[in-house]
Formats: sequence, structure tokens, C-alpha cells
Amino acid sequence: MTSVHSIVPASGNKPLTSSNSHGHSEEPLFTRYQGNPILTRNDWPYPVNSVFNAGATLLKNGDTLLLCRVENRTGHSHLCAARSVNGVDGWIIDSRPTLMASPREFPEEIWGIEDCRITYVPELDKYAIAYTSFSRGGPGVSLAMTTDFETFERLGVIMQPEDKDAALLPRKIGDYWALIHRPVTTLGAHMWISYSPDLRHWGSHKIMLEARRGGWWDANKIGLCSPPIETARGWLTIYHGVRQTASGSIYRLGLALFDLDSPELCLQRGDSWMFGPEAPYERGGDVSDVVFPCGQTIAADGDTIHLYYGAADSCMAMATGSISACLSWLDTNSHSSS
Repeated sequence: MTSVHSIVPASGNKPLTSSNSHGHSEEPLFTRYQGNPILTRNDWPYPVNSVFNAGATLLKNGDTLLLCRVENRTGHSHLCAARSVNGVDGWIIDSRPTLMASPREFPEEIWGIEDCRITYVPELDKYAIAYTSFSRGGPGVSLAMTTDFETFERLGVIMQPEDKDAALLPRKIGDYWALIHRPVTTLGAHMWISYSPDLRHWGSHKIMLEARRGGWWDANKIGLCSPPIETARGWLTIYHGVRQTASGSIYRLGLALFDLDSPELCLQRGDSWMFGPEAPYERGGDVSDVVFPCGQTIAADGDTIHLYYGAADSCMAMATGSISACLSWLDTNSHSSS
């Protein structure tokens, strides 16, 4: 394993603020870590093109683990683990890929694996890793289980192409496991939820959040970001919306809240985006104007969110927010229908 030491003191977070036409400062709902980006290709112990879109979890010893998407110079991706005591620096990176595509056993992985979301499942005492498997027919959703991020039980593809942006909920809904995912159908690119008795056979597919139409920031294409956070009020969910412009796409983040016992029911949805590409490492890279979180951790206070996101498909960054602030924001910013 390789250790990465930050040259920026981990002394806190420095807000990136903007001003409106009246000169008033607009404080962000999430505050970027002042040492961003926290991981880049230069930190890796072997040659790679880019490091981004990492799943995140807290290990039982309290350390933070990021399972990063690492794109090599063939254009194919694999997953590699980085561990940190404080979740911002001092990363210990696996010296070789942690989870590689295995196309002989799983042909749907022929062009790599990417963009995982990690869910710790207390009932199983295992971590569920939902990831995109890139097949000849396009991206699909595959699932793997682990207890230690060293050995993995691969369940194979569970959602056929074209489908991605998937995460397992941490507990059963009634008698069934629930998976959020984003198929692309004739209806568009919307967020769906599906149910399974055994994590292998899935059905009861339902749309849970539709992309808006017209001029909205999240028109036509949306998808899940990090796994939903269970709160007393519902499943707090960060999702991405893609705005098509004359110069390309802009990936921004919004919030929605779903019913605890029937998570296909949306209780609240923010009208506006609440976090978007502003910093230089977000505006420029392999894919410019992208912020894309695939994971977060919750601090010991039960409220602070450490959000880990890929920036411009090139590096990893972190921003800090809170559950209570997100719920309050939804109360004052969710008035429209979709």
C-alpha cells in the first residue's frame, strides 16, 4: 500500500461563496474542503489516467474507505481502495487494483467496472457494492458483497443495460431488499426502485423520481448520487441533474426526500440545484463541469455529512454539509411539481 500525505493542513473547510446582483453572499449548503482535491492520479502507486467517482464508507475501526473509480490508459476502469484515519488526508492506497473486471467469468464486465456505491447492511454484516459493469450492450448494474474489501462475492449483473447509478438500501422494505437505479428507457432517464427477496432476482420495478422537462436544471436526465440517508423524516437523497447547453453538459446536485416504508413515494423535491461545479478542479478536466458524488460518511454527531465526489471525471474532492441543514433547505425550496 502507498501512503499519501497532504501538504494542506486539515484545519477545516473554507466556503466557496458567490454574490448575487445585490452583492449579497450566498453561503453553500455544502462547503468544499480547503485542501481539495483530496486524491489525484499523481497519488496513485501505479500509472493511471484519472481517479474519481468513489464509493465511500466508514470501516468498523472508524477509518474512511473510498473505493475509487480508476481509469487506466486503455480507457477501461477498475476499483481501487484508499483508506484514511480522518477522511481527508494521509490516504493509504492499495498497491494494486482492489476489484478488477473479470470478463471471463462475468462477460458483462468486458469494458471495465466503475462508479460504485457502498452500503453497509447490518442484517448481513456485509458491505454491498453496486457498480456499473460496462458490457458490449452498454452499462448495466452489478452487485458484489464483502466484509473486508479484500475478498469479494460477486453476484453478477442484476440490472441489464442500459442501467447505472445504483445503490442498495441498508435494510429491507417489508420482506424485500430495495435497489435504486437509473435505466434509460423510451420514457427517458429517470430514477427507479426495484425489489428482491434474495438480492439476485429483481422485480416490482417502479419510477420513484422523474426527470423534469423543459428548461429545468434537471430536465431529461437524472440519477442517484450517493446512497440515501435514513432520517426520521424519510430517505434523504442526493441526486444529479444534467443540463444540456450549447457548450456541453453541466452536472449539478439536488435533494429529494422519500417515504421510509414506501421509498417509491417522493415526499419533497427541491426546486433548484444546491451544489454545482464552481472550483477550477470541477470546471476543467477530462469531462468539464461535473460534480458527481457516489458516497458519503456521517460523523459521530449523527448529522455532519462528508460528501465525496468526483470532479470533472479527473480527481476526488470532499465537501461538508449536514442532514438537518439539507432537511431545512428542502422545507423552503420544494414548492413545484416535477
